[in-house]
Amino acid sequence: MASSTTQIFSSSTSTSNPQFTYDVFLSFRGEDTRSTFTDHLYSALVSNGIHTFRDDEELEKGGVIAGELLNAIEESRIFIIIFSKDYANSSWCLNELEKITECMATNDQQIILPIFYHVDPSEVRKQTGTYGEAFADHEKDADQEKKEKIQKWRIALTEASNLAGYDRQKYQ
Repeated sequence: MASSTTQIFSSSTSTSNPQFTYDVFLSFRGEDTRSTFTDHLYSALVSNGIHTFRDDEELEKGGVIAGELLNAIEESRIFIIIFSKDYANSSWCLNELEKITECMATNDQQIILPIFYHVDPSEVRKQTGTYGEAFADHEKDADQEKKEKIQKWRIALTEASNLAGYDRQKYQ
C-alpha cells in the first residue's frame, strides 16, 4: 500500500496550494477502526511524509465540533472518510462529514476519497442496514432543529458515498 499511496499523494501534494495545512484529513469512527485499519493507514501516510490530521483523545467527543477540528477540515487537501459499520451512530462523525461536504462545495481543490470498511457502499448511500438503524435512533424524539440537522447528514452521506472510492469488502 505504501508505494501506491506515495504515488497518489505525492502527485496531489507536490502542487498543493499553500492554503492547506494538512495533506490528508482522516474521518473515521474510532471505536470501529482506530486501533486497526485507521492506525495502519495513518502510520503509512505519515511514514511517507504525508502531513495527516487524525483526531486525538483530547478533542471533546460528541455535540458541536471543536474549533480546532473545523479549522483542520478547512485546511485539509484530501479527506479520507472511512465508512465503517457504526460510522452513522456517531453524531460527531456525521457533523464532521457535513463540514467536509460543505468545504467541498466551495473549494474545488479538495478531494474526498471514501473507503467502505466492512460496509456495503449502497448501505451508506441509501442509509439502510446499520445506517438506517442509526438514523432511526437519531430521529427518535428529534425536535425540528435536530430533524433539519439529520437531513443535512443524510445529504452529506449520499454525496460522499456517491464518489468513487475503495470498497474494502471486495479485497478481503
